[in-house]
Amino acid sequence: MPTIRHYNEKDREQVIQLWKTCKLTRPWNDPNKDLDRKKRVGEDLFIVLEFENKVIGTAMGGYDGHRGVINYLAISPNFQGNGFGKMLVEAVENKLKQMGCPKLNLLVRSDNVEVSRFYESIDYKKQDDVSVFGKRLILDN
Repeated sequence: MPTIRHYNEKDREQVIQLWKTCKLTRPWNDPNKDLDRKKRVGEDLFIVLEFENKVIGTAMGGYDGHRGVINYLAISPNFQGNGFGKMLVEAVENKLKQMGCPKLNLLVRSDNVEVSRFYESIDYKKQDDVSVFGKRLILDN
């Protein structure tokens, strides 16, 4: 059975490979820089799912005192459909609740129907009353 634990630096290569396999990386986001940034702000909400000494899942949580967020939720394709994504989400939710976080927001790319269905299956609702705006502050490339 896979186990959940905190990310540590020895996981870096496996984590980045998993993100690439799950198509979570983008040319404008350097995953190494994202890992470095997370390390600077605290890794307590960054968890990995490990099976037989291999990282098969990740969830990078965050909390700003108002809302929580999950980024880089990934499960290796060979392990999808077994409830492991839900296990990681619930682990981050529980950590956020312990920190007093009242609500968790998620960003899902509009063309990622499969992931939208996953979140709906674990009781997340699309928020029709909000729009997402973004502005790049630091270019990774």
